[in-house]
Amino acid sequence: MAAPKKGRSASAQSKPGRSLVLILIAIVALTGGMFASGHTTPRLGIDLAGGTSITLKAKADQGSAINKANMDTAVDIMNRRVNGLGVSETEVQTQGTDHIIVNIPKGTNSKEAQDQVGTTAKLYFRPVLASEPSGAAATPNPSPSASSKGGTSPSPSGSAAGDQKASATTPSPTSTTQGRPVSGALKADATPSSSASPKASSTPTASANPSASAAAGKLQAQYAALDCAKPAQRAKASQNSKPGDTIVACGQVGKAWYKYVLGPAGVDGTEVKKAQAVFDTQGASGWQVQMNFTSTGAKKFADVTGQLAKNPDPQNQFGIVLDGEVVSSPYVRTAITGGQAEISGSFTQQEAQSLANMLSYGALPLSFQKETVTTVTAALGGEQLHAGLLAGAIGLALVVLYLVIYYRGLSLVAMASLLVSAILTYVIMTLLGPGIHFALNLPAVCGAIVAIGITADSFIVYFERIRDEIREGRTLRPAVERGWPRARRTILVSDFVSFLAAAVLFIVTVGKVQGFAFTLGLTTVLDVVVVFFFTKPLMTLLARRKFFADGHKWSGLDPKSLGAKPPLRRTRRQSGPAAGSVDFQEA
Repeated sequence: MAAPKKGRSASAQSKPGRSLVLILIAIVALTGGMFASGHTTPRLGIDLAGGTSITLKAKADQGSAINKANMDTAVDIMNRRVNGLGVSETEVQTQGTDHIIVNIPKGTNSKEAQDQVGTTAKLYFRPVLASEPSGAAATPNPSPSASSKGGTSPSPSGSAAGDQKASATTPSPTSTTQGRPVSGALKADATPSSSASPKASSTPTASANPSASAAAGKLQAQYAALDCAKPAQRAKASQNSKPGDTIVACGQVGKAWYKYVLGPAGVDGTEVKKAQAVFDTQGASGWQVQMNFTSTGAKKFADVTGQLAKNPDPQNQFGIVLDGEVVSSPYVRTAITGGQAEISGSFTQQEAQSLANMLSYGALPLSFQKETVTTVTAALGGEQLHAGLLAGAIGLALVVLYLVIYYRGLSLVAMASLLVSAILTYVIMTLLGPGIHFALNLPAVCGAIVAIGITADSFIVYFERIRDEIREGRTLRPAVERGWPRARRTILVSDFVSFLAAAVLFIVTVGKVQGFAFTLGLTTVLDVVVVFFFTKPLMTLLARRKFFADGHKWSGLDPKSLGAKPPLRRTRRQSGPAAGSVDFQEA
């Protein structure tokens, strides 16, 4: 038999401790991260932990009918809103012809999720005619800046209301900071412009139209009386408004509320083709929101920003209004052409992603009103979980019993490997809760139970390869090394098929079934990690121990009980026609 190449086999056999130390470090680091995060248990889905269920009723808008296509579009948009950051297990589904049910599991930021789902009105870009602090007195801070991108004009900048953390800097020709002084538009002129041109005069003028003066007086009175710190007033501020109306609205800057007078809508939210949060790696702008408009929207946006650029500060703002609330109010110095724009400043990542989410998914084909918001108990799911865990425990006990009876001492290796796999699975699932909003539901628990069989199967493949080598008459140490390459190929092919099935299932399904697919895929990957970095090195070390190396009858590797062939030895013939040739005989 040919001698093994120097270096490779010797290294593989002499340094298995490195792999064991590596996986031990990984377990300690992940466990430490789990405790450092403050989350020591996996986040549970609504079927296990309870949560909030919201029922929304569709209302037909002008030009939009309540039909299957519009309802499906609304479900898709809402689903992307609440599940946009990962596997959060929030369910959005239609019920009947005009209702949508949203189930939000406990542990999710339910208030934020409800706000995302409840923000169902159209998205509009409106010129800001006036703004000032509302409610408790607050000193306004500078806001982040907005700029054009990809246009032919210089990069105009503005500001996005909603962030009080931007630092005040000396403005450049294309960039500025924005405070929020009270605009003189209404104080000086009781007739805010109702045209599409976003101009607000600061010079008193007399209106020749009595009805217009009356409407302006009513709007000014409404603006003066509006207290945005009160939720009831915020909700009624722009109720039943139309795109062509001049309205009052509220918006939040940090923790302070501001009230606005907004002109007619210049751009509709449906004309925003894409919005995304990106980090500025080239400059010092930090997190930004980039917007891309459709061809029609790009032209309207260029017209609106061109008109706004003619106005002095702070009357060169436009408000991004969603569900009657100003979510941002950038301002410009020159027209933004080219169909691309940026809103930048001292956004946090969450703030930028939230604004981008609103811009991307804000325009729904229908309006919705909340009919019911109820709390869901986890009683039924808890009973099912108890039954599932009991079934899993029975299955695990049977697997362990089989391993002990059939593999004896080798069963200790299998059980230790299962324990390592279980620890890694638990810790990673716990960390994925706050990380990507992964929630453990009943199907996910089923996926973890199925993974017990997949993991045990990998150990069995390797053990049987070793035992085959021993049956061929080899001792344990070479049997461990010779059996590994063939076992490795089989394990990788088997796990690849399982992972591929899990990936396809995750892609083509929604809701709870994704939990099953995700858990199955995760545990399949961990199976490969455990077999390569724990099971194989551990077997290499145990092969040096007398109990296993000598084939003790309780080791599971007894050559006699395995029916091994006697070892082969060489003898030489001393006579005959083939004198000097090598012959073999049993010992």
